[in-house]
Amino acid sequence: MDDVNIIEMKNITKYFPGILANDNINLELKKGEVLALLGENGSGKTTLMNILFGLYKQDEGEIFLNGKKIKIHSPSDALNNGIGMVQQHFTIIPSFSVSENVILGLKDEKFFIKTKNVDEKISKIGKEYKLPVDPKSKVWTLSVGEKQRVEILKILYRGANILILDEPTAVLTPTETDSLFKAIRKYTSEGCSVIFISHKLDEVMEISDRVTILRKGKKVNTFITKEINKKILAREMVGRDVLLDIKKPDVEIGEEVLKIENLSVKNDKGLMAVKNLSLSIRKGEILGIAGVSGNGQKELSEAIYGLRKVENGEIIFCNKNITHNGIKRNIIQGISFIPQDRKGVATSPNLSVRENIFEKTFAKGHGYSPFNIKNREMKIESDKIIKEYSISTPNSETVIKLLSGGNIQKVILARELSLNPELIIASHPTRGLDIGAMNYIYNTLLEEKKKGHSILLLAGELYEIFRLCDRVAVIYEGEIMGYTPPDPDYYDKIGLMMAGTKIGDLFENKN
Repeated sequence: MDDVNIIEMKNITKYFPGILANDNINLELKKGEVLALLGENGSGKTTLMNILFGLYKQDEGEIFLNGKKIKIHSPSDALNNGIGMVQQHFTIIPSFSVSENVILGLKDEKFFIKTKNVDEKISKIGKEYKLPVDPKSKVWTLSVGEKQRVEILKILYRGANILILDEPTAVLTPTETDSLFKAIRKYTSEGCSVIFISHKLDEVMEISDRVTILRKGKKVNTFITKEINKKILAREMVGRDVLLDIKKPDVEIGEEVLKIENLSVKNDKGLMAVKNLSLSIRKGEILGIAGVSGNGQKELSEAIYGLRKVENGEIIFCNKNITHNGIKRNIIQGISFIPQDRKGVATSPNLSVRENIFEKTFAKGHGYSPFNIKNREMKIESDKIIKEYSISTPNSETVIKLLSGGNIQKVILARELSLNPELIIASHPTRGLDIGAMNYIYNTLLEEKKKGHSILLLAGELYEIFRLCDRVAVIYEGEIMGYTPPDPDYYDKIGLMMAGTKIGDLFENKN
């Protein structure tokens, strides 16, 4: 890392209706470094980087590249200045091939493209940075980790020397994260620079050279990473000391609430994703499903909720067969669902916070229906819920897509839990959230456990499963490989099961 500033953002200010997103921020990026940008959801990190990449225009302030003032009006301007960004929500076209996505929009590619040359260059870059992906593959056939590689390859193909990564590991397995970090280290060793937006303190400590912290739209401080620790970072992020340990309540586990027998479910490609799977959850229990993403977790959760057709097997909930129930009937019977895709599935982005809160209340009744919309009562109730769940929004009429990821997740949580469910299916409920929002979600779910409600937790992070769950079930290619206590001593055995080794029930016999 050199002491030369390759990027300087001076006095950057950005307003949105009712929100000061960036307040007079100064940021410097040095040549050959990884600068971590840290802050709670809604602190202004992504907005600041969207300005640098040309997706937004600052209201005040200036940007300098190698000491020279530049104006960035669009992503094309940013790329022409060597600045590329991989956004949290991918911008690739599923029906196109990898190569077609990589060269899309390039002005120097002619009408008749020599695809062989493009494929060869992509393969060469992928091999060089250990980010392999088949250039001819259609994007819709790729895993989430491979899709992210395509986004990075798009930028490397264009020769960018500044790379912005917005929550890049939120959708990656530990192995994929290790591969990404190796690629980042190689990239910076060549004199290129990376801005790494993340909420995962362990990763920030591992990959970054310096850390800049934002809070409520303002720059709080910049640290040299090796001179600080996680506790300092957490305190600077939220403005107070944060308890990094969660205490699970002592709750008596009751009778069986959910029983699944020999369940088989297909994925979107028509292939069997869940295969003769059996499991059960009892009253007051949190059962964690551990596994590498793409091993049937999504299909399992959607089948239980009624979003996906069951091919074989049975789902018994509170002694009732709900195998072929629709979503509305499952809501009425007491099942709530927190999907992993908070923007595409869990919310209606163009509707207000209030409308999103009440979407499922219509299904359950409570005196409300699409034909009996009690606007005054809805406003009073939604304002009460916003206060109860500490949702940061100008008002209940704000369009939900304008909220930060953490606040959108709080709206989803408020909607699902206000239905007083017997069973909560929570799929990656803290993905992409900062430590303050994560702790809030954890404590809220544990409060539901104290009420005697049951929770099926599907999470990509083992530390999350260990902190919350009573039992751990490991899934591989749609089958349960075994069960363990939520204990780090079983980390190696869980790893074996995640890779396909069937071990069985280790809950009774710790060895």
